[in-house]
Amino acid sequence: MYYGFDIGGTKIALGVFDKQRRLQWETRVPTPRDSYDAFLDAVCNLVMEADQRFGIKGSVGIGIPGMPETEDGTLYAANVPAASGKPLRADLSARLDRDVRLDNDANCFALSEAWDDEFTQYPLVMGLILGTGVGGGLVLNGKSITGRSYITGEFGHIRLPVDALTLMGFDFPLRRCGCGQLGCIESYLSGGGFAWLYQHYYHQPLDAREIIALWEQGDEHARAHVERYLDLLAVCLGNILTIVDPDLVVIGGGLSNFTAITTQLTDRLPRHLLPVARVPRIEQARHGDAGGMRGAAFLHLTD
Repeated sequence: MYYGFDIGGTKIALGVFDKQRRLQWETRVPTPRDSYDAFLDAVCNLVMEADQRFGIKGSVGIGIPGMPETEDGTLYAANVPAASGKPLRADLSARLDRDVRLDNDANCFALSEAWDDEFTQYPLVMGLILGTGVGGGLVLNGKSITGRSYITGEFGHIRLPVDALTLMGFDFPLRRCGCGQLGCIESYLSGGGFAWLYQHYYHQPLDAREIIALWEQGDEHARAHVERYLDLLAVCLGNILTIVDPDLVVIGGGLSNFTAITTQLTDRLPRHLLPVARVPRIEQARHGDAGGMRGAAFLHLTD
């Protein structure tokens, strides 16, 4: 059995999957915020409960925001303060007497989608998250590509390309990103960025849901805004695809529920790619909130 943990600032969610990658059981508990020992106990108790329930010593994978293992073997995860700065993987492996694998939550999202029955035919899968932030991950032959610093797939912190400024205007404001840099594409392509762009051009403080509702009603400003956003997304994604050249792009996050993104991107991409490039298949994520648990569990699938 494969145990997948999706750990965030408020909850520790566990999903247990069988060899056919089917979910057999799931549960969750609050994330201890202050005590590392309490955090370890919470994870270990769930593993022991699953072992007893299924009568087997399952493999353990964990998806967590941040950098799962720095050079000195410690975790960096600002949203999980009880465990940040601690040797989480080593401590859990010792307490549970088994190999525990960690990856960041965006990589787990990509891994979950790559192992979907419909998508396993694709060797190189790119997961793209358009939600509170912009990020993602890469999966090659069923295995997550992390990179030396676990920043593979941090697409949101690529800067706006020249073509984007040509589209938006060279006097277009470069916003300060949470990472400290100016002009990261996350500031414009995330859910908050989607709303900011609308307010910048039309001086109305609407959120993404309200804008999309207006678009569905045929509102002129909302229609023009979505056209501009999709063109900007195509410019930025075109640069990423030129580097990565994936077989499949799976889009998740809150904005992925806006179907115009997945249905209209394909036709907008060719003019931003090399003439010989083939536009990859683009799909909406299949597994929603369960993706983090699935991907974490599947960290052991390539053994």
